[in-house]
Amino acid sequence: MITNKHGEKLVGLLHESESKEIVVLCHGFKSSKGDIVLVNLAAALEKEGISVFRFDFAGYGESEGSLRFADFDREADDIRAVVQHFSGENRAVGASLVLLYAAKYHDIRVIVNVSGRCDLKRDLTEDFVEKIKKDGFIDIMNKKGNLFNFRNAASCLIAFIYLGKVDVRATEQDLMNILTFDMREACRKISKECRVLTVHGSADKINPVVDALAFAKVICNHQLHIIEGADHRYTSHQTELVAAVVKFLKSALQQDKHSRL
Repeated sequence: MITNKHGEKLVGLLHESESKEIVVLCHGFKSSKGDIVLVNLAAALEKEGISVFRFDFAGYGESEGSLRFADFDREADDIRAVVQHFSGENRAVGASLVLLYAAKYHDIRVIVNVSGRCDLKRDLTEDFVEKIKKDGFIDIMNKKGNLFNFRNAASCLIAFIYLGKVDVRATEQDLMNILTFDMREACRKISKECRVLTVHGSADKINPVVDALAFAKVICNHQLHIIEGADHRYTSHQTELVAAVVKFLKSALQQDKHSRL
Protein backbone atom coordinates (compact mmCIF):
# COMPACT_ATOMS: atom_id res chain seq x y z
CA MET A 1 0.00 0.00 0.00
CA ILE A 2 1.02 3.59 -0.66
CA THR A 3 0.08 6.50 1.61
CA ASN A 4 -0.96 9.79 0.00
CA LYS A 5 -0.21 13.24 1.43
CA HIS A 6 -3.50 13.14 3.36
CA GLY A 7 -2.52 9.99 5.24
CA GLU A 8 -4.89 7.74 3.26
CA LYS A 9 -3.68 4.32 2.17
CA LEU A 10 -3.94 3.66 -1.57
CA VAL A 11 -4.33 0.00 -2.52
CA GLY A 12 -2.92 -1.29 -5.78
CA LEU A 13 -1.67 -4.37 -7.62
CA LEU A 14 1.87 -4.63 -8.96
CA HIS A 15 2.50 -6.71 -12.08
CA GLU A 16 6.26 -7.09 -11.75
CA SER A 17 8.27 -7.88 -14.87
CA GLU A 18 11.54 -6.55 -13.43
CA SER A 19 11.70 -3.86 -16.11
CA LYS A 20 13.35 -0.56 -15.30
CA GLU A 21 10.23 1.24 -16.46
CA ILE A 22 6.84 0.96 -14.81
CA VAL A 23 3.46 1.88 -16.21
CA VAL A 24 1.01 3.34 -13.70
CA LEU A 25 -2.59 2.58 -14.68
CA CYS A 26 -5.11 5.08 -13.34
CA HIS A 27 -8.83 4.33 -13.44
CA GLY A 28 -11.43 6.88 -14.47
CA PHE A 29 -14.46 8.36 -12.76
CA LYS A 30 -16.91 5.75 -11.31
CA SER A 31 -14.32 2.99 -11.78
CA SER A 32 -11.55 1.14 -9.92
CA LYS A 33 -8.31 -0.77 -10.46
CA GLY A 34 -10.45 -3.79 -11.37
CA ASP A 35 -11.82 -2.12 -14.49
CA ILE A 36 -11.65 -4.56 -17.40
CA VAL A 37 -9.71 -2.02 -19.50
CA LEU A 38 -6.97 -1.77 -16.86
CA VAL A 39 -6.91 -5.53 -16.28
CA ASN A 40 -6.46 -6.20 -20.00
CA LEU A 41 -3.83 -3.49 -20.41
CA ALA A 42 -1.87 -4.79 -17.41
CA ALA A 43 -1.88 -8.34 -18.77
CA ALA A 44 -0.75 -7.23 -22.24
CA LEU A 45 2.05 -4.99 -20.93
CA GLU A 46 3.25 -7.64 -18.49
CA LYS A 47 3.42 -10.10 -21.40
CA GLU A 48 5.68 -7.59 -23.18
CA GLY A 49 8.01 -7.51 -20.17
CA ILE A 50 6.84 -4.12 -18.87
CA SER A 51 6.03 -3.75 -15.18
CA VAL A 52 2.61 -2.32 -14.31
CA PHE A 53 0.95 -0.88 -11.21
CA ARG A 54 -2.81 -0.31 -11.11
CA PHE A 55 -4.42 1.26 -8.05
CA ASP A 56 -7.59 2.71 -6.56
CA PHE A 57 -7.81 6.44 -5.99
CA ALA A 58 -8.70 7.46 -2.43
CA GLY A 59 -12.39 6.78 -1.80
CA TYR A 60 -12.60 4.14 -4.53
CA GLY A 61 -12.30 0.36 -4.44
CA GLU A 62 -10.11 -0.86 -1.57
CA SER A 63 -8.34 2.44 -0.89
CA GLU A 64 -9.05 4.52 2.19
CA GLY A 65 -10.83 7.87 2.15
CA SER A 66 -14.26 9.09 1.15
CA LEU A 67 -15.66 9.77 -2.30
CA ARG A 68 -15.11 13.35 -3.35
CA PHE A 69 -16.88 15.17 -6.13
CA ALA A 70 -14.82 17.28 -8.59
CA ASP A 71 -11.70 17.33 -6.39
CA PHE A 72 -9.26 17.28 -9.30
CA ASP A 73 -6.14 18.33 -7.41
CA ARG A 74 -6.62 15.66 -4.75
CA GLU A 75 -6.67 12.87 -7.34
CA ALA A 76 -3.61 14.34 -9.03
CA ASP A 77 -1.92 14.21 -5.63
CA ASP A 78 -2.79 10.49 -5.37
CA ILE A 79 -0.95 9.93 -8.64
CA ARG A 80 1.92 11.98 -7.25
CA ALA A 81 2.19 9.64 -4.25
CA VAL A 82 2.34 6.61 -6.56
CA VAL A 83 4.92 8.14 -8.91
CA GLN A 84 7.13 9.16 -5.99
CA HIS A 85 6.83 5.67 -4.51
CA PHE A 86 8.25 4.12 -7.66
CA SER A 87 11.55 5.91 -8.09
CA GLY A 88 13.40 5.92 -11.39
CA GLU A 89 11.75 5.93 -14.79
CA ASN A 90 7.97 6.30 -14.40
CA ARG A 91 5.20 6.13 -16.95
CA ALA A 92 1.53 6.97 -16.40
CA VAL A 93 -1.52 5.78 -18.28
CA GLY A 94 -5.05 6.98 -17.63
CA ALA A 95 -7.76 9.52 -18.35
CA SER A 96 -8.08 13.28 -17.89
CA LEU A 97 -6.71 13.37 -14.35
CA VAL A 98 -3.39 12.06 -15.65
CA LEU A 99 -3.22 14.97 -18.06
CA LEU A 100 -3.82 17.32 -15.13
CA TYR A 101 -1.01 15.57 -13.25
CA ALA A 102 1.40 16.05 -16.16
CA ALA A 103 0.48 19.72 -16.37
CA LYS A 104 1.10 20.18 -12.65
CA TYR A 105 4.24 18.14 -11.92
CA HIS A 106 6.24 17.64 -15.17
CA ASP A 107 7.98 14.46 -13.98
CA ILE A 108 6.63 11.90 -16.44
CA ARG A 109 7.44 11.69 -20.14
CA VAL A 110 4.80 9.36 -21.57
CA ILE A 111 1.01 9.46 -21.12
CA VAL A 112 -1.90 7.57 -22.61
CA ASN A 113 -5.22 9.37 -22.25
CA VAL A 114 -8.02 6.82 -22.68
CA SER A 115 -11.44 8.37 -23.41
CA GLY A 116 -10.76 11.45 -21.29
CA ARG A 117 -13.23 14.31 -20.97
CA CYS A 118 -12.09 17.77 -22.01
CA ASP A 119 -15.30 19.77 -21.52
CA LEU A 120 -16.18 19.27 -17.85
CA LYS A 121 -19.05 21.76 -17.98
CA ARG A 122 -20.93 20.14 -20.86
CA ASP A 123 -23.70 18.49 -18.85
CA LEU A 124 -24.25 21.10 -16.15
CA THR A 125 -27.93 22.07 -16.27
CA GLU A 126 -29.54 25.30 -15.12
CA ASP A 127 -31.49 23.32 -12.50
CA PHE A 128 -28.28 21.87 -11.10
CA VAL A 129 -26.57 25.26 -10.88
CA GLU A 130 -29.62 27.01 -9.39
CA LYS A 131 -30.27 24.33 -6.77
CA ILE A 132 -26.69 24.10 -5.60
CA LYS A 133 -26.40 27.89 -5.35
CA LYS A 134 -29.66 28.06 -3.39
CA ASP A 135 -29.06 25.19 -0.96
CA GLY A 136 -25.25 25.09 -0.97
CA PHE A 137 -25.20 21.42 -1.99
CA ILE A 138 -26.92 18.66 -3.94
CA ASP A 139 -27.10 15.01 -2.91
CA ILE A 140 -26.05 13.23 -6.09
CA MET A 141 -27.11 9.91 -4.56
CA ASN A 142 -28.33 9.03 -1.09
CA LYS A 143 -28.58 5.67 0.64
CA LYS A 144 -32.09 5.17 -0.73
CA GLY A 145 -30.73 5.37 -4.26
CA ASN A 146 -32.48 8.66 -5.09
CA LEU A 147 -30.73 10.77 -7.70
CA PHE A 148 -30.88 14.39 -8.70
CA ASN A 149 -32.48 14.52 -12.16
CA PHE A 150 -29.89 15.59 -14.72
CA ARG A 151 -30.55 16.20 -18.38
CA ASN A 152 -28.13 13.59 -19.68
CA ALA A 153 -28.34 10.15 -18.10
CA ALA A 154 -24.82 9.45 -19.34
CA SER A 155 -23.44 12.57 -17.71
CA CYS A 156 -20.37 12.27 -15.53
CA LEU A 157 -22.35 14.15 -12.91
CA ILE A 158 -24.52 11.13 -12.14
CA ALA A 159 -21.91 8.49 -12.70
CA PHE A 160 -21.86 7.64 -9.00
CA ILE A 161 -24.86 5.41 -9.71
CA TYR A 162 -22.36 2.74 -10.72
CA LEU A 163 -20.71 2.86 -7.31
CA GLY A 164 -23.76 1.62 -5.41
CA LYS A 165 -26.07 3.26 -2.89
CA VAL A 166 -23.84 5.63 -0.99
CA ASP A 167 -24.06 9.21 0.19
CA VAL A 168 -22.47 11.52 -2.39
CA ARG A 169 -22.90 15.24 -1.92
CA ALA A 170 -21.84 17.92 -4.39
CA THR A 171 -21.18 21.26 -2.70
CA GLU A 172 -21.09 24.78 -4.07
CA GLN A 173 -17.30 24.56 -3.91
CA ASP A 174 -17.46 21.47 -6.13
CA LEU A 175 -19.56 23.46 -8.60
CA MET A 176 -16.98 26.25 -8.58
CA ASN A 177 -14.22 23.69 -9.19
CA ILE A 178 -16.00 22.62 -12.36
CA LEU A 179 -16.92 26.11 -13.52
CA THR A 180 -13.44 27.55 -13.00
CA PHE A 181 -11.34 24.61 -14.16
CA ASP A 182 -10.04 24.90 -17.72
CA MET A 183 -8.83 21.54 -19.02
CA ARG A 184 -7.55 23.06 -22.26
CA GLU A 185 -5.40 25.56 -20.41
CA ALA A 186 -4.06 22.80 -18.16
CA CYS A 187 -3.13 20.69 -21.19
CA ARG A 188 -1.20 23.60 -22.70
CA LYS A 189 1.11 23.39 -19.67
CA ILE A 190 2.14 19.81 -20.41
CA SER A 191 5.82 19.75 -21.32
CA LYS A 192 6.64 19.36 -25.00
CA GLU A 193 9.01 16.58 -23.89
CA CYS A 194 6.03 14.56 -22.68
CA ARG A 195 4.59 12.32 -25.39
CA VAL A 196 0.81 11.92 -25.20
CA LEU A 197 -1.44 9.42 -26.93
CA THR A 198 -5.21 9.95 -26.83
CA VAL A 199 -7.31 6.88 -27.62
CA HIS A 200 -11.04 7.43 -28.06
CA GLY A 201 -14.02 5.54 -29.41
CA SER A 202 -16.00 7.14 -32.21
CA ALA A 203 -19.26 5.90 -30.64
CA ASP A 204 -18.51 7.13 -27.11
CA LYS A 205 -21.75 8.65 -25.76
CA ILE A 206 -20.38 9.53 -22.31
CA ASN A 207 -17.37 11.51 -23.49
CA PRO A 208 -18.00 12.18 -27.19
CA VAL A 209 -15.15 12.06 -29.66
CA VAL A 210 -15.11 15.88 -29.82
CA ASP A 211 -13.21 15.71 -26.52
CA ALA A 212 -10.40 13.76 -28.19
CA LEU A 213 -10.23 16.30 -31.02
CA ALA A 214 -9.99 19.10 -28.46
CA PHE A 215 -7.04 17.40 -26.74
CA ALA A 216 -5.32 17.02 -30.11
CA LYS A 217 -5.54 20.77 -30.67
CA VAL A 218 -3.97 21.89 -27.39
CA ILE A 219 -1.36 19.25 -26.48
CA CYS A 220 1.83 19.94 -28.40
CA ASN A 221 3.44 16.46 -28.47
CA HIS A 222 0.31 14.46 -29.22
CA GLN A 223 -0.92 11.47 -31.21
CA LEU A 224 -4.61 10.75 -31.75
CA HIS A 225 -6.03 7.27 -32.29
CA ILE A 226 -9.78 6.97 -32.94
CA ILE A 227 -11.25 3.46 -32.73
CA GLU A 228 -14.21 3.34 -35.08
CA GLY A 229 -17.42 2.07 -33.52
CA ALA A 230 -16.02 1.81 -29.99
CA ASP A 231 -18.13 2.98 -27.05
CA HIS A 232 -16.84 4.42 -23.77
CA ARG A 233 -16.22 0.96 -22.33
CA TYR A 234 -14.69 -0.41 -25.58
CA THR A 235 -17.22 -3.22 -25.15
CA SER A 236 -16.47 -4.89 -28.49
CA HIS A 237 -13.10 -3.26 -29.09
CA GLN A 238 -10.85 -4.31 -26.19
CA THR A 239 -8.31 -5.92 -28.52
CA GLU A 240 -7.95 -2.78 -30.62
CA LEU A 241 -7.60 -0.58 -27.54
CA VAL A 242 -4.93 -2.76 -25.97
CA ALA A 243 -3.02 -3.05 -29.27
CA ALA A 244 -2.95 0.74 -29.76
CA VAL A 245 -1.77 1.42 -26.21
CA VAL A 246 0.88 -1.30 -26.14
CA LYS A 247 2.28 -0.25 -29.53
CA PHE A 248 2.59 3.38 -28.41
CA LEU A 249 4.17 2.54 -25.06
CA LYS A 250 6.70 0.10 -26.53
CA SER A 251 7.74 2.70 -29.09
CA ALA A 252 7.99 5.46 -26.48
CA LEU A 253 10.04 3.31 -24.10
CA GLN A 254 12.38 2.33 -26.94
CA GLN A 255 12.88 5.98 -27.88
CA ASP A 256 13.75 6.79 -24.28
CA LYS A 257 16.35 4.03 -24.17
CA HIS A 258 18.01 5.32 -27.34
CA SER A 259 18.00 8.90 -26.02
CA ARG A 260 19.90 7.79 -22.91
CA LEU A 261 22.66 6.07 -24.90
